[in-house]
Amino acid sequence: MEGPTQIKPKGLADYLDVLSKAVFQAGISWRVVEAKWEGTREAFRGFDPHKVANLTPKQVDALAEDTRLIRNRRKIEATVENAETMLALEDEFGGFKKYLRSHGDFEALSADLVKRFKFLGDMGSYYFLHVVGEPVPPHDQWMKSHRPQGFVPRTSKARTAKARTSKARTPRPGTRR
Repeated sequence: MEGPTQIKPKGLADYLDVLSKAVFQAGISWRVVEAKWEGTREAFRGFDPHKVANLTPKQVDALAEDTRLIRNRRKIEATVENAETMLALEDEFGGFKKYLRSHGDFEALSADLVKRFKFLGDMGSYYFLHVVGEPVPPHDQWMKSHRPQGFVPRTSKARTAKARTSKARTPRPGTRR
């Protein structure tokens, strides 16, 4: 499977677009997000951070009813807050790219992104940084160090079938076979 396409951000709107896609992908099939992304981009005014940050509650209500996008109110509100955060960081650091480059390494930057931006987790942070062309560790290496305890990758149908079969044969306490 091929990874997401990288871009060279031309401005804050490109950064907000990619960050927002990571937000909307959290807990949702990436195929659904991809299918709705053009409509989402239109609804959020091309992800111009000034326009998004200045959305009124009435406009947010309208977005929550807009069928062009995934109508998750919390993620829509997070996108507005994230636009505000991005503008503040641009002002504070003299540019958003300067903010991204102000951290010692990938882990420090990723942790700061997760702390500052709403609905952005470790995977979303990795995705965002990869797509905007910032240095990230190799994906396989990063995944090994960020997997939940007990995670078993689904590498083959045979392994998955075996896991299901062995689970099905384990009797529950107090039952007979």
